[in-house]
Amino acid sequence: MKHIVKVDGTHHIRLSDIEPGSVSELTPKAAAARTAELLTELAELQELLYAAQQTAVLIVLQGMDTSGKDGSIQHVMGVLNAQNCRVASFKVPTPREAAHDFLWRVHAESPARGEITIFNRSHYEDVLVVRVHKLIEESTWKSRFDSINDFEKMLAQNNTLILKFFLHISKDEQERRLLEREKDPTKAWKLSPADWKERELWADYQLAYEDAINHCGTAVAPWTIVPANHKWFRNLVLAEAVVEALRPHKQEWMQRLTSLGEAQKKQLRAMRGETST
Repeated sequence: MKHIVKVDGTHHIRLSDIEPGSVSELTPKAAAARTAELLTELAELQELLYAAQQTAVLIVLQGMDTSGKDGSIQHVMGVLNAQNCRVASFKVPTPREAAHDFLWRVHAESPARGEITIFNRSHYEDVLVVRVHKLIEESTWKSRFDSINDFEKMLAQNNTLILKFFLHISKDEQERRLLEREKDPTKAWKLSPADWKERELWADYQLAYEDAINHCGTAVAPWTIVPANHKWFRNLVLAEAVVEALRPHKQEWMQRLTSLGEAQKKQLRAMRGETST
């Protein structure tokens, strides 16, 4: 899709060069209709994914506060069947988690074959927050880039599709959304003075995200930079990206299900004493 930047290790990006307010040539109404079509297809692909039990899907959502991680889960991933889809969120490590390597708690949440897991924030917090707030040495967070790449490569080698999205909003748009929350009783519970304090570190976070995206965008686990100032466009980009990643596997899943179906029918015929024709 036009305006969408993917980072797969072949080039480096600067977030300041990418417009967070970009939109497609579609009108919001037309984009919503297209998104609905894609979500119908996504639900069908998920059913095949679950039945075939061959592939796992990991969706990583990262972004600044108010960038739309929760909204993306609700409006795009909300069509998914909860039977084989779940959301994992990563907050400040517990004492037990902190006593292990930083990927220990993350690996435990990775999806099994047939499942879709959505990371609402992720292992990337361990090269973002800890860096910006100087909680660990620079040499430590830098070394984690290689650990993350190795971890994601290992997941990919075990039939996990890894889809990573950075929801890119502008600082002005974030301010507008924070002020809007104060006026909306259904969203005010999300407010925290820390949100405004973190805004003071905006430039530091942008640099940290740039480095994480550039170091950890690979062929098997690329990053997609999603212009997220307009929620309707964000939803369209996410729906299209997830469907396009799953769609090439449809035929192999169907072949697997056909094979399983034939095996089950053979067992039924044997149980009934029927002979094959």
